Amino acid sequence: MQYFVVMIDYGRRGREAVVDPEITRREIISRVASGEYRNISFIHEIAENAVEDVTEALLTEAALPQVPPEEVDLQAIRLDHARDQRKHEKT
Repeated sequence: MQYFVVMIDYGRRGREAVVDPEITRREIISRVASGEYRNISFIHEIAENAVEDVTEALLTEAALPQVPPEEVDLQAIRLDHARDQRKHEKT
């Protein structure tokens, strides 16, 4: 028997493991691409007596955009936040 475990992290509200032997690899990729599955901690494929972490492979197949941390402009974010704060100050 083969099935997948999709662990979804809801932050403070906890985590949820979606385990359904009826869901195929293609269905998981479809749900990730559509946004139904978000904040995925990991995806494990269980087959016979083996467990394999297939998170990266399935996320790549779903073609989710990955933004590496070095491409994030932290200074621009800080300046935008400061501008927003000034905009909402009481005068």
